[in-house]
Amino acid sequence: MGPIKGITGTRVVSLDEGWRLALTAPGECATPAEAGALADWIPARAPGTVAQALEVAGRWRRDAPEPLHDKDAWWRLDLAEGGRRRLCFDGLATLAEVWIDETPLLTSSSMFQPQAVEVEIAPGATLWICFRALAPRLAAKGPRARWRPFMIEAQGLRLVRTTLLGHMGGWCPPIHAVGPWRPIRLIEDGPARVAEVKLRPTWGDDGATLGLEATIHGLPDGARLDCAGASTALESLGGDRFRARLHCPAAQPWQPHTHGDQPLYPVRVRAGDIEIDLGRTGFRRIEVDREADGQGFALKVNGAAVFARGAVWVPPDLVGLVCDRATVEPILRRMREAGMNMVRVTGVGVYEGRAFFELCDELGLLVWHDFMLANFDYPTGDPGFVDQVRAEAEAFLAGVQGSPSLAVLCGGSEVMQQAAMMGLAPGSLAWPLFDDVLAQAAERFAPGVAFVPNTPWGGPLPFVANQGVTHYYGVGAYERPLGDARAAGVRFASECLAFANVPQPQTLAHALTAPAVHDPRWKARVPRDRGASWDFEDVRDHYLQRLYGCDPYALRRIDPALYLDLSRKVSGDVMAAVFAEWRRAASPCAGGLVWLLKDFEPGAGWGLIDALGEPKPCWYALKRVLQPRQVLLTDEGVNGLAVRVLNERPEPLAAELRLAVFGAEPGPLIDVRRALELPAGGAVELSAFDLIGRFFDVSYAYRFGPRAHEAVAAQLIGPDGDIISEACHLLAPPIAGEGEVAIALSEAVEGWTLALTAQRLQPYVHIADAAFEPSDDGFVLLPGETKRVRLSGRQQAATGRPQGEALALGGRVLGGYGLG
Repeated sequence: MGPIKGITGTRVVSLDEGWRLALTAPGECATPAEAGALADWIPARAPGTVAQALEVAGRWRRDAPEPLHDKDAWWRLDLAEGGRRRLCFDGLATLAEVWIDETPLLTSSSMFQPQAVEVEIAPGATLWICFRALAPRLAAKGPRARWRPFMIEAQGLRLVRTTLLGHMGGWCPPIHAVGPWRPIRLIEDGPARVAEVKLRPTWGDDGATLGLEATIHGLPDGARLDCAGASTALESLGGDRFRARLHCPAAQPWQPHTHGDQPLYPVRVRAGDIEIDLGRTGFRRIEVDREADGQGFALKVNGAAVFARGAVWVPPDLVGLVCDRATVEPILRRMREAGMNMVRVTGVGVYEGRAFFELCDELGLLVWHDFMLANFDYPTGDPGFVDQVRAEAEAFLAGVQGSPSLAVLCGGSEVMQQAAMMGLAPGSLAWPLFDDVLAQAAERFAPGVAFVPNTPWGGPLPFVANQGVTHYYGVGAYERPLGDARAAGVRFASECLAFANVPQPQTLAHALTAPAVHDPRWKARVPRDRGASWDFEDVRDHYLQRLYGCDPYALRRIDPALYLDLSRKVSGDVMAAVFAEWRRAASPCAGGLVWLLKDFEPGAGWGLIDALGEPKPCWYALKRVLQPRQVLLTDEGVNGLAVRVLNERPEPLAAELRLAVFGAEPGPLIDVRRALELPAGGAVELSAFDLIGRFFDVSYAYRFGPRAHEAVAAQLIGPDGDIISEACHLLAPPIAGEGEVAIALSEAVEGWTLALTAQRLQPYVHIADAAFEPSDDGFVLLPGETKRVRLSGRQQAATGRPQGEALALGGRVLGGYGLG
């Protein structure tokens, strides 16, 4: 259908409440008449899942999930509606049969393909849905596969159109998706009905243009298309088909939030008393720059190069697969706050819905969206399977067309990589599902969106880093030194930097009280590749030893609190260093997306945000290096420290650059400043030697005698004296400084602020406050310098005066506030 928000005279009833659910053995009940005799029914709702309903009823636990694919699940709803209606199912997981009373209506074998049927509803009718057990289908044989991905437990999933979530041991908990996971609606049509619509918003040299092609039954004469203060008549093509092309001179371009504004414009078709609401759209132009050698992958939006950075998205709640605005918005706002401008929906998950895209449109987040295909050798010789994939792709694209945030469509995740890593020669393989079927669907419904056949992709092998798109784990799982981020010549990392990121102390205290590392309850939450002899905590420990010189094994025995704090710090330090490298003007890298944005469950998961919604220290570390106006420091060896200032914003930047060197005592040893003016989209790189004006071994590369300093800081200071951005380079492994920290708490119109001043270098300071969240955390506190940190209420509104403590590495209290 398309992105239709409403039609005059059309009545839509959401069938969300009043459902009941019963479980049986596979095939125990063949029809509603047999299911009606079941005695054990529990309340349920739609959209929803079996796991969600059982959890509410106290019969299932997400921390010890029982299998659900070995049962039939019957859902029933007594309908209050009567008469002729359209019954629409936006998503049924997965093998579903639908009846009204005893009359069969439809069957569905795809979780991702919407279904609709015209029905005549008698008074007092009951709607029945049976979700058949998936386990027997997964055990069935299919065409022989050329490879078998070890990370996925049930190989039969390659033959069934359902999510892989819940079937990847070591990646996510075994929570099975069963039920009407997307809305169910009854529609009573009015005088006009939209059968199909295609929107084509574009931004070109002559500004904004909106194209429309639609099939609309019952549309009166004189229909017009309205958008952004402009209007034009619809041209009739006969057979209830229409088209229009509207130039919108008043419209402004949509940009990712790091580079500009996000104007959105309502789209309406009007004819007499009929109004068709097609939602909002924005105007932008997406281009891919393959660069001079033809091997790059750099996005341009409206002609401006964009360094894409962000993280990979999976559903925030595996139990209910909830995708409404209230669930999605806080997480996406975290991305924007951290300076991220792209989110990737991975092919192991589910297609995201309209609420997700509407929020990305509003927040200025570019979307890279995989089609839901990953790792398997899919049966592309089966016409029925191919038709299913085509139908689900077209349904998804029809629902999100017109969304300016949609920037990249990708055929799937790690299919080509899996084949190559299994030893198949890339040149001998054909990929009709990606190169033809999905590419054609993308061109038909989203012609202004970049298309990537699969990720990773490009080069002699699909996973090489210096050509095309890669999944970069050189720094990370492959335990390469930090210099590999430069040596590998990464062009675009659609996945990267997976670590077992330790959550904040308050999350562990609330949701996981197990001792760190070797308690089975802790280890069960640490991600790992299925069958591997190592996990991602081992990866983190490798960098803890490499960067800080600590023996992780000894440290967690002697001082477990210090071990956890250093673990929190090290994954953030590694990520920040890699992105500082990739944001260099000389770097060939045009983007990096961290695996993963949010944890599935409390623990040391891949997420930058924990399962409770709390940012981890690594999220704050990335926030300090991903802003559109940014200062960065990189160690260039005997060339000293490079100071880089970036201005991605569309306005010029006038600021002061400060470079300061600190020793053990309060106050800088060296303190130099330089006025800077950067144009919109401008950048400058300066040598610390040049800024200081004489030789000082800032990076301690020459080592002529004992090191005289402990830290180097670069600050970008605005005209009002506020620090826009700050970068700190530490010369030694982090050790908590002695002494206390003076903390002043003040309140202004914009909220509460802490001012913290230390007499000794504190390489890691954590703000512990149960009710208020800091704007920065896990930060460096320089000796004699005052750092200001804003406080805001956490997920629930906080009232009263903040009360908390500043903690050093290992949990030592540096000082408190708000207690008087």
